[in-house]
Amino acid sequence: MGQASTSTMRTGVKPLAALTPMAHVADVGLSVSWYAKLGFVAEHTWTPEGKPTQWAHLRNGGAELMLVRSDRPRNPAAQDILFYLYAHGVAAYRESLVAEELRPGELGYPPYAQHGEFRIEDPDGYCLLVGDTEQQ
Repeated sequence: MGQASTSTMRTGVKPLAALTPMAHVADVGLSVSWYAKLGFVAEHTWTPEGKPTQWAHLRNGGAELMLVRSDRPRNPAAQDILFYLYAHGVAAYRESLVAEELRPGELGYPPYAQHGEFRIEDPDGYCLLVGDTEQQ
């Protein structure tokens, strides 16, 4: 990471300010409602007149995600990306999702996540792994 910073400074180009993933979803409104249960807030949306919502920009603290409507067929088994989220107190965060009637996986403790980690899938089959901020 230090090398990238050095090389961008050498060329006079400032480093990027952020990276926000954009996921293709079948129903932006449904996905916005689902992600709201995880604590995300829709900061911006785009809904053309007479059509369903086409795009949304969500935020939860320092985490951002954009959702864009796509008519292409979903194949949850072939989602080639996963989203890793860091929660302050992963066990309590998992319990809050259970209270929202979501179905997070059990809390596990792999070697890289000694404070715990769990998995949950969104309505389009995207995998979200949630770990504790203590392991960042």
